[in-house]
Amino acid sequence: MEYTKEVTNRMKRLEGQVRGVLKMMEDDKHCKDVVTQLSAVRTAVDRTIGLIVAKNLEACIRESEEEGIKAEDAIQEAVNMLVKSR
Repeated sequence: MEYTKEVTNRMKRLEGQVRGVLKMMEDDKHCKDVVTQLSAVRTAVDRTIGLIVAKNLEACIRESEEEGIKAEDAIQEAVNMLVKSR
């Protein structure tokens, strides 16, 4: 799979969010605020996983159609990746 600029930008934002959480911890911010930011990081990670799986599935379906293979296997693999990420 080729990772697009969109995916790498999301990862860079995630990196910034994690650094922000570390800074909050170093600055002894209230745990409620830290947990709120960690929850935002988790949501961003989940959305990034979804984007990567969707792009991969799209590419796999296209490839399977070109090769005359059933797309069901690619779909099942994508579902398995999503389930595994939970």
